[in-house]
Amino acid sequence: MNNTLTKKRRVINYLASGKGLTPNEAKSRFGVGNLRATISDIRSQVEAFGNWEITSESTATGMTRYFMEDTHPGNRTYGYDAEGNRYSL
Repeated sequence: MNNTLTKKRRVINYLASGKGLTPNEAKSRFGVGNLRATISDIRSQVEAFGNWEITSESTATGMTRYFMEDTHPGNRTYGYDAEGNRYSL
């Protein structure tokens, strides 16, 4: 079994921790070359159940920053570290 997280999973974990991500940040942090395509895949996966919503905003330099917002209120029993790894709270 491979314990390495995929690029897509690491982006999901990062966004789920409440942080935003631009294409340049995604490339340098996770090696994601086409963040727009990755976000499209993630959107179809996480929005299917109605618990998360992918949102975006424009930065001052005109880039798009993506966020993942929790649409289901409640307390989480887990969080994500800077590397995108899940841990218990």
